[in-house]
Order: sequence, then structure tokens, then C-alpha cells
Amino acid sequence: MNQPVEGRSARKRRAILEAAEEVFLRGGYLGTNMDEIVARSEVSKQTVYKHFGSKENLFVEIVGHMTSGAGDLVHVEDPDLAPDGDLADYLCDYAYRQLTVVLTPRLMQLRRMVIGEVARFPELAETLYRNGPQRAIDNLAGIFDRLVAQGRLSVADTRAAASRFNWLVMSEPVNRAMLLGDQGIPGPEELRAHTVESVRVFLSAYGGLPGQERGAASS
Repeated sequence: MNQPVEGRSARKRRAILEAAEEVFLRGGYLGTNMDEIVARSEVSKQTVYKHFGSKENLFVEIVGHMTSGAGDLVHVEDPDLAPDGDLADYLCDYAYRQLTVVLTPRLMQLRRMVIGEVARFPELAETLYRNGPQRAIDNLAGIFDRLVAQGRLSVADTRAAASRFNWLVMSEPVNRAMLLGDQGIPGPEELRAHTVESVRVFLSAYGGLPGQERGAASS
């Protein structure tokens, strides 16, 4: 099937977003000059303002664009667990995919920038939370509903369990990277070990029948 051809207006909008992302991440809101975004995107200043209206609107759009794009990489194509599939492996794969998407220098930089600008733009923190943790928890709750129906999990409140799983997986490595910078981002082996242990702890509380769903997480 042929991919739809991107129109001229859409190409200009994408060029502006790509340029603005680079400039805002490097300089923050106050350190960003719209003239630099115009030069980098190779469009006119009139075109930038036609698409986004103001520097403030463009800044908010960048945060939404980056966070929703990252969420799509994690949540858009969540396969269901096969009837004979290993639950621990399934949850480990999900957690590892989530961590590797979130724990990138650019997204950590975005989070720090949003925290720094939250007094000026309180809606940014809401956007980041809605497209990040809230979306992850909502998605996990849906997955857990299906796993409960299959008898693979023993959970009374799937949303509460999803929140606990999310923060069990995310809190330590994300906080370390937020505070220590790029050097605080764990490598692949450490992330794998962290996901295995997080899933083991989670399933020790929420696994299905006694003695089930422990194999891969405890190996």
C-alpha cells in the first residue's frame, strides 16, 4: 500500500517542530529565540506564527508532541499474552520497552525543562503527566484486566496494581537519570536486571495461582 504523500503545509509544520525541539531543549524557554527557529526550519517567521501563533504555543506544542510520540512507541502496539506465554517474560518485555523509550537523553532533558518552567507554564506538567505516567498506567490497567480475566493475575483493583507496577519499574532509574544527567542513565544489562527484579517482586504479590508465573522472573 502506498504511503500518503505529505503536503507542503505538513512538511513546513514538521520542519518547524524539529527545529523548535532542538532550540528549546538546548536553551529552555527563556533562552530560545524565534529567529533561530525560523532560520533552522527554513521557513518564514510569518509561517511559524501562522502554524503556532506564538512562542508560548509552540513551546507547549513541543512538549505535547515529544511526550505523545514517546508514548506511542511504548503503547500503540501492545500484543496480548499468548495462552501458553510466560507472564514474567511478557511483563519484563513491556517494562524494558518502557524504560528504554523514556530513559533517553532527550526525554530526560525535556522532563528537566518542564520542571524548570512549571511555574510559568503549569499546563506543561499536566501534559507530560497525561502523556507519560497516566497513559502508561491506563494502558497497563487494560492489560491487567485481560490478564485477570485469563486467570493469570490475582488483582482486585487493576488500576492500583498498574500504578504500583509502573512506579516499581520506573521510579529508581528515572529519578537517577533526572538528577545525575546522562551518566545516570543505566545501560541495557542493568535495565534488564532491574526489570526482572521488578517483575519478580510484582508477581510475588499479584501472580495468579500459587506457584505460577514465577519461572522467568526468578531465573
